[in-house]
Amino acid sequence: MIKLDKSLINTIEAFLLTAGRPLTVSEIRDLLNEKEESIELGKIRQTLGEIEERHRDTSLCLSEVASGFRLQVKDELSESLSSLWSEKTRLSRSLMETLAIIAYRQPVTRGDIEDIRGVQVSTKIIRNLLDKNWIKISGHRDTPGRPATYVTTKTFLDDLNLTKISDLPELPEIEQEDQTIINTDQAQTG
Repeated sequence: MIKLDKSLINTIEAFLLTAGRPLTVSEIRDLLNEKEESIELGKIRQTLGEIEERHRDTSLCLSEVASGFRLQVKDELSESLSSLWSEKTRLSRSLMETLAIIAYRQPVTRGDIEDIRGVQVSTKIIRNLLDKNWIKISGHRDTPGRPATYVTTKTFLDDLNLTKISDLPELPEIEQEDQTIINTDQAQTG
């Protein structure tokens, strides 16, 4: 294994700490090239591994998310830090249900969401998700009215500490008991 330059490790670590957003390996290379250092992507990846190892027993960890790499506080410390943030974000159940439907069924229209939830989706919920940059309009369905189709964004994945949508947990299966109740109700009405 090649011995890495401490200066390179410290510089990349400083980039990750001060960027305020995840950085891709290519962005890190571009930042280093501004300093007139020509660094290969492989060496940057190796340096990221060294930074990850460096923080193994500290309060920080290197995390890869959809938008790149970032240094962040380890998950097990987040509860003790929550009092530092004055802004408490409460997400309503309807917002969470809407977001879950978009995440697991994307691309979906507002009508698709309403069919699944069984209630009308408020414009405020869609606007809130768009404002948080958790969803975006990916196009329009080729049906009457040309409704917008929604998908999740990299910001959504970053905020959930995920690299791709397939990293979401599996949806639980509907229990057989619930299915039996539905079938029994249908038999009584039919």
